[in-house]
Amino acid sequence: MAAIAAYRNLLRAARIAFHGDEPILNAAKHQIRTGFREYAALEPSNPDVVGHIKHAEDVATILKQNVVQGKKEGDRYKLRIHEHTERGDNDTVKLAGGKTAKIGAGGCCSGS
Repeated sequence: MAAIAAYRNLLRAARIAFHGDEPILNAAKHQIRTGFREYAALEPSNPDVVGHIKHAEDVATILKQNVVQGKKEGDRYKLRIHEHTERGDNDTVKLAGGKTAKIGAGGCCSGS
């Protein structure tokens, strides 16, 4: 059942990320179907199943929160930012390991 939920969640995330771009949405759906069919023969008790489901959930999260489409309008691009798009905070910068650093705590380039 977890695999079905992950599959549906991934399809939903693709629809959100690629809304209005039918060729890309169709390619994403095809890739999702192909990826799930590749591991369809695995027994639910197989320890690899958990990893594949986790991967699908992670991809869905990235698609939903971090993929933003742009459409060229003249010499600029208009971004389609939606309600699920992750928005950063201008006061902090995310660092590896989940740590954050304050911006502007010191001088220009001296770090003090």
